[in-house]
Amino acid sequence: MFNSYNRRKKHDTVFLNVKPTFNGQNSGLRKYSTGLLDKEDIPYYNTNSSQGSRASVGTITTLNENFRPNVFYNNIAPIQWFLHIIGVLPITRRAAGKAKFRLNSIAFGYSLVFFVLLAIYVFYVAKNRIKIVTSLSGPFEEAVIAYLFLVNILPLLMVPILWWEARKIAKLWNDWDEFEILYYQISGHSVPLNLFRKTTMIAVVLPVLSILSVVITHITMADFQFIQVIPYCILDNLTAMLGAWWFIICESLSMTANILGERFQRALRHIGPAAMVADYRALWLRLSKLTRDIGNATCYTFTFLNLYLFFIITLSVYGLMSQLSEGFGIKDIGLAITAIWNVFLLFYICDKAHYASFNVRTNFQKKLLMVELNWMNSDAQTEINMFIRATEMNPSNINCGGFFDVNRNLFKGLLTTMVTYLVVLLQFQISIPSDSGKQMNVSVAELVTDMFVETTELTSTSTTPTIKTTTTKMPPSARGRKG
Repeated sequence: MFNSYNRRKKHDTVFLNVKPTFNGQNSGLRKYSTGLLDKEDIPYYNTNSSQGSRASVGTITTLNENFRPNVFYNNIAPIQWFLHIIGVLPITRRAAGKAKFRLNSIAFGYSLVFFVLLAIYVFYVAKNRIKIVTSLSGPFEEAVIAYLFLVNILPLLMVPILWWEARKIAKLWNDWDEFEILYYQISGHSVPLNLFRKTTMIAVVLPVLSILSVVITHITMADFQFIQVIPYCILDNLTAMLGAWWFIICESLSMTANILGERFQRALRHIGPAAMVADYRALWLRLSKLTRDIGNATCYTFTFLNLYLFFIITLSVYGLMSQLSEGFGIKDIGLAITAIWNVFLLFYICDKAHYASFNVRTNFQKKLLMVELNWMNSDAQTEINMFIRATEMNPSNINCGGFFDVNRNLFKGLLTTMVTYLVVLLQFQISIPSDSGKQMNVSVAELVTDMFVETTELTSTSTTPTIKTTTTKMPPSARGRKG
């Protein structure tokens, strides 16, 4: 009567998506949940329904103080609020498990108006930057630095991409709510996540640092007017807070996986029936699916973000290196801050995803392989073996829609490719004896286009990209720069 988990047949050893079920009465906790040691019996279901479906998850907290809904959402709330303010992720969520994206909602209307106003402002700034680029007649490295300010407005394109993926993100939040219910049913208490303080600190400190970096760049760089600071601050905050949003989600996955592993080890000390192992296997499979869904729900957004960070780092590091021959000056401070800021952002995106995948799968497999099977009955041993097989057959890596895995290998591959392009850019600079400003800018645009095509092929073919040897054709002497 208490066990609400519909066991499948013996030959079905892998469950890709296990949901909490509610069959019969008094189905609040699992039969072998440790919560039953305190004789907890919480019927959070709709008894008036003929199908026995549960009521809103938000009503559970009024029935049992041990269950706290919205644990995951409350932990990411500060960053989520900031993204709502700048018109990103217009998802409405009236209660736990009821997150939706609607085109006729107030949140989307605000996001659309904010985006249109920001786009007009950005186009005005871009028009002025294009005039500056077309009028350049100086060295090659100055043209690259000028193009850097045009690349900085590209994060504006991520807003409509996030609209396109908002439904998948809303479904991801609802799946987290179902995972919290399943965790409560098996363990007898809510998921003990405690990241709200860290998230609040990030939501306060990171925008301040982002605005400060743009202001310093405005002071140190020439032709960077004060009227252009506002859109650059918004776009820089957009990239930074999306990275922080990814950081907190991966941190929540890592912490939940560690908590689940420790909980499972403690449960094994008092294990009796094999159904307890089956329950924890169902819970792990749900967590593994959440890990994969994070990359799938935001695949286009973070593919674009990773490519954008790659180009910003490459151009800013090149501009910094090309100026060092004349000594480190005040105008190089902005380039140095931009390069360091984006390198750290790219590193934390890749590192936290790598750490989350490791904790969900590899670290959990270690705990399973260290289990002593001699004192268990045959059914429990079979369930442990099925659990190990499930961890092998269910990948827990964070993959951006099949394009590439987000891990430390991606960071290493992008940096390796960046070094290759830096060498090409330096050779290109040395090999041009003279050139007119307009012809020089066309060559830079062609080179940046080639970099974009090569990097897209690199990230889509392999998780660990291979370095491609790029042969730069020597320009004819007629295109030489004067002087």
